[in-house]
Amino acid sequence: MSLSWLILLIAVVAIAALVFWMMKQYRKVGSNEVLVVSGRKSVIMTPDGSKQEIGYRFRIGGSSFVNPFTEQASAMPIEVVSLTIRTPEVLSKDGIPIVAESSAQVKIDANEYSIFLATQNFLTGGSDAVREVAQTVLEGKVRETVGSMTVTELYQNRAEFGERVYNAVVRDLASMGLVMLSFALKDISDTQGYLDALSKPMVAAAKRDAIIKQAEYDRDAAIYASQAKKEADIAKLTADAEVAGRNWRNEELKANSQINVSKVRAQADVQYELERFRLAQEVKQEEYKVKIIETQEQAKVQVEEIKRKEKELEATIIKPAEARRLQIQSEAEADSFRVVKEAEARSTARAKENASDSDRIRLLGASEADAMKEKAKAYEQYNQAAMYQMIVDILPELTKNIAEPLSRIDKITLIGGSDGKLGTSQITGQIADVLAQVPEVVKSLTGVDIAKYLRDKMGSE
Repeated sequence: MSLSWLILLIAVVAIAALVFWMMKQYRKVGSNEVLVVSGRKSVIMTPDGSKQEIGYRFRIGGSSFVNPFTEQASAMPIEVVSLTIRTPEVLSKDGIPIVAESSAQVKIDANEYSIFLATQNFLTGGSDAVREVAQTVLEGKVRETVGSMTVTELYQNRAEFGERVYNAVVRDLASMGLVMLSFALKDISDTQGYLDALSKPMVAAAKRDAIIKQAEYDRDAAIYASQAKKEADIAKLTADAEVAGRNWRNEELKANSQINVSKVRAQADVQYELERFRLAQEVKQEEYKVKIIETQEQAKVQVEEIKRKEKELEATIIKPAEARRLQIQSEAEADSFRVVKEAEARSTARAKENASDSDRIRLLGASEADAMKEKAKAYEQYNQAAMYQMIVDILPELTKNIAEPLSRIDKITLIGGSDGKLGTSQITGQIADVLAQVPEVVKSLTGVDIAKYLRDKMGSE
């Protein structure tokens, strides 16, 4: 590090130390203290209006800078100091030894001249010095005031006693920069029993007056009570008579009201019965209308169900049978055409290969054509039988579809059967009845009598 930087650092540290030291000289005091800074002259105003120069300055609360070289600071409290003054036996104006106990509150006055006086008297002693000086002054003034008043005056006029003490000490305290904020005579007593003796006649007179007043109050109370009772009895009889009259009118009104209520109730009952009968008729009419609508809707549902079954039968039986018939006929015609074409081809081929075989081939083709024609005729005759056979082949699938809803039932609860039969036999019997009606349904829808066909076929076999 260079020398210039070292010098600069030392200078900064020195300046900081100086600033810190100067700040430490900035003195502060509370609102109940006076900062007294000696070493500099100042001017104050005296009570007579003249100015006086002093060798120090002071500040009530706040802060001020104290020059460490030429000034010195001290703090002086100006808070309230409480005093209790108890005097020994002091002869009153009428020669009675009295012990008085009182309390007072004093403090250093906050005006400029009083602080000037207080700094001269209490700067070093503080609140203890203020308490000691004020205690001494007040004890002397209390004794002086007790000696200037009789016991009766002390007992009855404590406020006057306090005012006399205040007027006696205010000047002495002000001359020291103090002010008395309050003073009160707390208690007075004597060791000779004078106060008790003084109070006994007054107590007796007070008791006598109290007894007389109580007798007068009792007499007046009895008179007022009798008068009030008489007025109360008269008022009660009047009220009873008025209540009786009102009760009679009230009973009459109740009777008339009861008659009117009975009439209205009877009319209401008749109206209620009529209205109930009318509503019952309307409900029955609505029920009849609902039943008619339900019957109509059930009929519509049954018609739709019949149509659905017809379409289902047509889709599952008639249409497949017709399609099968057309398929067989087409196959027969296709076979016939194929055979003819094959025969012609063979005939042409063989005619080219061997002219001698042409007659044989022609005869063979003719015979085969005749056979195919016969087969076609057989197919034409076989259409009705084939339709019967197709319907018979479809019957298992149809009965399976009829019985299929039973397979979707998760649980069947059997309660009992009729005619001593079990419930299970009734279920199988009902299923058999349903299946037995299948040929009749097919016959009504398609005209095909499956039962007759089976009888004929079994009879022929």
